[in-house]
This record gives sequence, C-alpha cells and structure tokens, in this order.
Amino acid sequence: MTETAQSVGELTRTIKSELESLFPFVRVKGELSNCKLHSSGHVYLTLKDSEAQLPAVMWKSVRTRFPMELRDGLEVIAEGRLEVYPPAGRYQLICTALFETGEGAQRLALERLIAKLAQAGYFDPERKKPIPRIPRRIGMITSSTGAVIRDMSDVFARRFPAAELLLYPVQVQGERAVESIVRALRYFNDPPIPEHRPDVLIVARGGGSAEDLQAFNDEAVAEAIYQSKIPVISAVGHETDLSVADMVADLRAGTPSIAAERAVPDRDELLRHIDGLMQRQSILMEGKISGAQLQLDSITSSYAFNRPAQMLGQVEERLALTEKEMKRAMAEKVRDREQQLRAATDRLEMLDIQRVLKRGFALVSQDDRYVTSAKALEEGAKIGITFHDGRREAKVTNQTFP
Repeated sequence: MTETAQSVGELTRTIKSELESLFPFVRVKGELSNCKLHSSGHVYLTLKDSEAQLPAVMWKSVRTRFPMELRDGLEVIAEGRLEVYPPAGRYQLICTALFETGEGAQRLALERLIAKLAQAGYFDPERKKPIPRIPRRIGMITSSTGAVIRDMSDVFARRFPAAELLLYPVQVQGERAVESIVRALRYFNDPPIPEHRPDVLIVARGGGSAEDLQAFNDEAVAEAIYQSKIPVISAVGHETDLSVADMVADLRAGTPSIAAERAVPDRDELLRHIDGLMQRQSILMEGKISGAQLQLDSITSSYAFNRPAQMLGQVEERLALTEKEMKRAMAEKVRDREQQLRAATDRLEMLDIQRVLKRGFALVSQDDRYVTSAKALEEGAKIGITFHDGRREAKVTNQTFP
C-alpha cells in the first residue's frame, strides 16, 4: 500500500506558510558576507556567525533609507521577516532595517526607553502644559556659543523685544551634557533668586548626528522635563530629528528659531490687535453715548420730566420764604438769649465774693476750712481772717455767746 506523495511545490508552499507565519519579524545580529549591489538597486548579502549563515536581501526602497557603507566583515543588526523563495528552495531574510552593531544597540535602548515612558504617561497630551501667550521672562537652556543662541536672540529682538531673556549655558553633547541639562532645568524651576524664574523654558541645540543628540534621548533629561512646573519647549536638531526630549516637552519645535517664534507673540501683530480692540471699543462707546444722549433728550423734553421742575421751583420759593422767617425768628431768639445772659451776668457779679468783702465782710478760716459759727472756735484757737485786700492771722481770746 502506497501513500500519496506531496509534490515539491506543495511541500515548499506548506513550509513557506508555516515559516513565514512563525517569523513575521526578527532581529538578528551577524557579520556581512557576499555583499552584492544589483543593477536594480537591490542588495543581496549573507549574514553569518561561527555557527550558521542566513541569506538576506535589502530592496532598493529600503536601501535608500540606510545609506551606510555595506562591506564584507561589517558587524550589523538586521531587522525584517523570514521569507521562503520557492524557485531556489531556500529561505531568506527580507531586511527592513540595517544598523551597525553599536547603532543597533543604541536604537534598541532608545526604543525600550520610549516604550517605558509612553506606558508611564510621559507623552500623554492631557498632561501637556499650555505655553503662555505673552511671557514676561524666558529661560533658555542651550550652549552659550554657536548659531543657536544668536538665532533665537535675533527672533526675540524682532518679534517681542519686551521679553526678558535668561540664559543657562549648558553642554549639549559629551559626557557631562545630561548632568548639565538636568541641572539647568532644576535651577529654573526653583531658582535661588525669584526674579530668575521664567514663564517658559526653551531647551535647544542645533543639528548633529544621532550620537551628538544622545543627551536629549536620556531618561534623566526626560524626567527633568516631565517634572518641570514651567512649560517647556524643546527644539533639538533639525525638523527631521525627533528626540525623547521633544516627545516629553509641552511643545516641540522643529528648530531653535521656530521655538523662539512659538514662545512669544509677534509684536506688530499684537499692536495691530490692540489697535483693533481700541477702535472697536471706541465705536461701541460712541454708540452707547449717542444712545444715552437720545434717551436723555427724550426724557428732558417730556412733560413728566418738566412737571417736577416746575414743582421744584414752587418748593424753592416756599423754601426761600421759610428761610427768611427762620432767620427772623432766630434773630429774635438770639436777642432774648443775650438779654438773659446779661441779667445772669449781673446777678453773678452781685454774688462776687470780692464785692461782698469790700462791703465790710470777712472770711474766717481754721486749718484751711471756713468757719461759719463762733461755737466752732475754742479759746486759744488760731484762725485766719481774709479781707478784700489781704489776710491776717488771729487768736481767739475768749468766747462770748449770745
């Protein structure tokens, strides 16, 4: 009994289906060998190590995106999918990306960092802080030398010279760049001098290689931007460059000059806007004044308005008459009060002690108390006698009572 045999094509198609479904994406490290550039622009090569070899192909469209020099012996990391090529009865790697070993490792680390930060919500639009429309003070975190600071300063001078610029010079590449950038972000968020706290921050550097921009792909820089209480605009490299700092920042600008433009309003446009508001306000005010004047004219010409005026005139006449009567009555009362005052004054003068003493009377006192009875004095008592023109001391010699 014989079993039905598969054809080579059937078996190959089965292998193709199974293999390609199992390996839709692979990342493999190896040494280049047999690199051949075809006239079509495709590159055929072999990846190998000490244990095996893997045929590979990179189509022309992919090759243009990775313009690295391909040569035998180069250590690379290739990404792509496995594919079975039935006419040759072999499988091969269809390359979608190709990096030198160091570049590949760096890219993998960057991908892991981006995935980590994305999961933690660092890129969420909801947490992005709005950029103030008219900032009074702008903090710039960049190199103190080079075209970046000059370009941004020129933009600020042209668009909004009223803004106060504060520069914290940092290293934008090299071993100490990350530490320098983080320190600048923390300084502006909590400055020892309150006047050094800006309304918006710009983190910027010019273009460069991936290695030059590495500091802005560091987790510490991303964390410092994320923790910033001040809105951050990131402008790292050229418009085609995209760093982790750009992704975490509240606003990403393609270049430092664009960042400066996005940070401040256009002075001329702002002045035109203010002029427009003033004109509209003036028109509205004139309209309101005209309307109010018409209403006022209508009211003042009405009978209801003029009748109170007539009544007011009559009241004023009565008021004037009443005022005249009150003045007359008041004058009479004043005269009466003056007469009463003079009479009271005369009576008081009659009671004046000096006038009484001049009539021959005297005051007798003992121990600073006035004596009004002879019985109160004992024989030998010392007394004082006050006359109208002076005082004399005396001594009681005898007592005589009626």
